[in-house]
Amino acid sequence: MLLSDRHQPLSEVLQEIAETPSERISVNELSARFGGRALGALLLVFGVLCLLPLPPGGTTIFGLPLLLLAPQLMLGAQAPWLPQRLRHRPIELDDLRAGLPKVARWLKRIEALSRPRLTFLFGGVGQRVIGFVCTLLAVVLILPIPLGNLLPAAAVCVLALSLVQRGGLLALLGYAVALTSASVLVLAASLIISVFQHARTLIGAA
Repeated sequence: MLLSDRHQPLSEVLQEIAETPSERISVNELSARFGGRALGALLLVFGVLCLLPLPPGGTTIFGLPLLLLAPQLMLGAQAPWLPQRLRHRPIELDDLRAGLPKVARWLKRIEALSRPRLTFLFGGVGQRVIGFVCTLLAVVLILPIPLGNLLPAAAVCVLALSLVQRGGLLALLGYAVALTSASVLVLAASLIISVFQHARTLIGAA
């Protein structure tokens, strides 16, 4: 198994993973490939997987690792910890190949423009805030909400990428997407509750 140079752009690492001839790769192998960036990079990979057009229950499967990883940011962890069973669980590379090349191309463009900015956002408190927000988003992702995974997954991806790049502008964008996601979910919940209340009123009046 090849290890990644810590200075190697993440886009190159993702492209190499997508081009791996193997049919499967374990979470443990993914973590090793990402080196010291593993925590943020794994959040990014599982966030990307939750963005893909998956069969019912897909976001629940890929959202669970996020629910394990994100709280570790709140505890100040620098390296990911996962139960042994999950670390050695294989991921079908066909699932990754469906989206990683596109993600790698976009990431390469972002890397060319991104520079460490507003680095105080990634200090002890800043990392814990990102971990808290990503934990809430992961909870949403494991819920069976039709089309409810897109904005939360996008927010996780942007926040995870900000961690890897130490890009403050990316972090602010991630917070904005997370806030938009929360607003949309609250609005959708309010509409659903209103519809049920209206239907119950009509049934009661019949």
